[in-house]
Amino acid sequence: MDRRWIFSLVIAVCAIPGLALAEAPPHSVHWGAIAFPDHDPTLTLSAALLDRFTEFDGEGRRYNDMRETMGLNFFTLSWTKPLAQLPGWNLNLTAGGGPTRDGPSRFLQNDVVHRFRGLTEVPVGNKREANDFMLSGSLTRWFSLLGSNDAFFAGLGGAGGSLYYEPYVQAGFRRLALFAPVPLLGDYLRVSALARYGRPFSGAAFRQVAPQSYMAQGSVGLGNYRHWADSTPWEIELAITVDSGLFVDHQGDALEERFVSVAVRYSAFTFETWNDLINQKDYGPTFGARLTLDLLYMYERWFK
Repeated sequence: MDRRWIFSLVIAVCAIPGLALAEAPPHSVHWGAIAFPDHDPTLTLSAALLDRFTEFDGEGRRYNDMRETMGLNFFTLSWTKPLAQLPGWNLNLTAGGGPTRDGPSRFLQNDVVHRFRGLTEVPVGNKREANDFMLSGSLTRWFSLLGSNDAFFAGLGGAGGSLYYEPYVQAGFRRLALFAPVPLLGDYLRVSALARYGRPFSGAAFRQVAPQSYMAQGSVGLGNYRHWADSTPWEIELAITVDSGLFVDHQGDALEERFVSVAVRYSAFTFETWNDLINQKDYGPTFGARLTLDLLYMYERWFK
C-alpha cells in the first residue's frame, strides 16, 4: 500500500487541530515531562527524546541498587482522537522506542551543562545497551465546571514495554483561564494542574520499582490562546512536578523526586526540557528533553 495514502488516511480520521502538544511518553512523566492529556485531535512525532538515569552523582554516591547508567533515546508517535460514540471522551495511543546508549545524554550532562556551571562530572560505571520501547493508551473524559470550556478532565490509562509497566488514573484541569475578566491576563495566561495515581510493575530495564506512585503537577502558560484558530499559535509553559517516585532505595522505599519543566511551542514545533535541579541532586532520573513535530498541524496549514 502506498505510504502517502496511509499518511493521508491517518490524517483524515482526525479533525482540524488548534495546537497539538503531544502526550508525554509514559516513562518521561517520571523524569518530569509535562504530562497533561491532549484535548484536541493530534498526530505528533517526537523526533528526538532523551531521558537520562545516572547511577552515581558527582561525588560518587549511588542512587539505589540499579547498577547501570541509562541514556534513553526514543522516537515517539502520539495520536489522540475524540470518540464519536462517546461524546466528550478522547482516546490516546502513544508508541516509542529506540537505542538505549550512554552517548548523547552523557555529553549534554557532563560536557555541556556541568562544564558550563562549573560542576563536577558525573561518573559512569556500567551502562545499559539495548533497544527499548514503551507503549501506552489512555481514555480521558473532558467536561466543563465553573463556566469553563471543557478545561477539566478525568481518565485512566496504562503503559508497558521493556522499561516497566504501569496502569494509572488521573484528573485535573488544563489551560484554565482563572483571570478571564482581567484585560491581557485573560487573553494570555493559563494555569493547569494534574494529580495521578499509578501502580508500577518492574520490567527488563527497571527491575526494582515502587509498589505505587503518586504524582502532582502544576503549570503556568503564556500564549496567544484566543487567537490559535486564526493566527500562528505560540506558548511558553513552566511546570513543577512532585513524584512520590518510580524507583526505590536500598531498603525498598520509594524515592521522591521533584522536577522543573519548560516547554516552548511555536507553530508546528515544540521543544521541552525537564530537570531535577530543584532536588539539588544529580543521580537517578536527572533530566530529559524532546523536540516534537505536530504532523496534523503541518498537513492542515502547509500542505492541504
